Amino acid sequence: MNLKAKLVAALLLLGGALPHEAGAQNPFVQTCYTSDPAPMVHDGTLYVYTGHDEDKADFFWMQEWRVYSTKDMVNWTDHGSPLAIESFDWADDRAWAAQCIERNGKFYWYVCLHSKLSNTMAIGVAVGDSPVGPFKDAIGKPLHDGSWDYIDPTVYIDDDGRAYLYWGNPNIYYAELNEDMISLKGGVGKLEQTVESFGAPNPEKRVKGVKYKDTYTEGPWLHKREGKYYLLYAAGGVPEHIAYSMSDGPLGPWKYMGEIMPLQDTGSFTNHCGVIDYKGNSYFFYHTGKLPGGGGFGRSAAVEQFKYNADGTFPIINATREGVSPVGTLNPYERVEAETIAFSEGVKSEPNVKTGIYISEIHNGDYIKVREVDFGNKSPKRFTATVASALRGGTLEVRTDSISGPLIAELTIPSTGGWECWKTLQTDIVKPVTGIQDIYFVFKGRKGCKLFNFDWYKFNR
Repeated sequence: MNLKAKLVAALLLLGGALPHEAGAQNPFVQTCYTSDPAPMVHDGTLYVYTGHDEDKADFFWMQEWRVYSTKDMVNWTDHGSPLAIESFDWADDRAWAAQCIERNGKFYWYVCLHSKLSNTMAIGVAVGDSPVGPFKDAIGKPLHDGSWDYIDPTVYIDDDGRAYLYWGNPNIYYAELNEDMISLKGGVGKLEQTVESFGAPNPEKRVKGVKYKDTYTEGPWLHKREGKYYLLYAAGGVPEHIAYSMSDGPLGPWKYMGEIMPLQDTGSFTNHCGVIDYKGNSYFFYHTGKLPGGGGFGRSAAVEQFKYNADGTFPIINATREGVSPVGTLNPYERVEAETIAFSEGVKSEPNVKTGIYISEIHNGDYIKVREVDFGNKSPKRFTATVASALRGGTLEVRTDSISGPLIAELTIPSTGGWECWKTLQTDIVKPVTGIQDIYFVFKGRKGCKLFNFDWYKFNR
């Protein structure tokens, strides 16, 4: 059976996408497919860097990377795509898994992509002055090139300032980075996989027919906690689960510890994880195929909260639709970008040079949900939104609790003269609202037609 046939068979085994369930939070981005999530915390905000699976793809034909952020773990702001294949003159395809890290005020985004120089996969590095970019190729050439194994980089800066890079499928490679973060210190090493370290020997040493404890596949994630180093990875071949090894040093020796996320109904035959602590909690990021139309080539980022065991090992973490609990609230009296979303159906996001990211593809019955909106003890009086429409527009309903919950405001949107001809409109609050609420923006208008675009909103006291 060829690779593609194996992947399709695995997808059928795992099941497909599910319709939206009440209270569902995973996958936490619904406007596009977001694979291979890599979290990073900076200045009180959690950022997630993802790949972007194309709609209706039949392979991993990925052309860009994307960035999302949150301050409360339930509302996610879309920052678009600040890095793409076109950012690297030496590359032409396969914008696969990546990770970003900050050092000395600069942000270094380690990526893997197809190199025109070697006609294989390569590791590249981009640099930016902000977590959301813009980013540019840091060195104008691959950081390391020359093998189809060279995918899925993970990066970690240790307490002593030394920085390490791991990557690889099905072998595991590693290197130390210089302090400039854009060059390697010394050569590249290859880990010797054993049953004790990763559940099985290196691929070339595995004996056909022998059942090993586990098999490293791809997608390493390196981090440290309380003096112990953790290397998480996708394991088991196709389909994949998540397993891990531990060590007392950043380069090993490693000890295989078992599974973290066992094989289960995620709708995707691959998995890719990242782990981060934020606001006193530990979070496990991964991807599923559970968005409508999703699957093995249409994967979406998800997150679960967990607690380490008393001895520092990982518990078993299962994929859920519910996701995580909020760790903050949203202020409705400041400008809120329409692309800050807890859950949505039907809509997409698009970039604009002047306005940045906005919400598009709004049709009758589509909606956006925003959680933990804190109105305080006094109701707002008016609702303001910036919108655009080239046709007859529509209606923006503001409701609490659900898409059919109490109506607190209704904004009539006319044609503004173009899809990017923005107008700021206001309407009165018709039902007082106080306290912390979940808000639903429900879009109504002529069926079968695109109604309007939505840039930002705020409530006025």
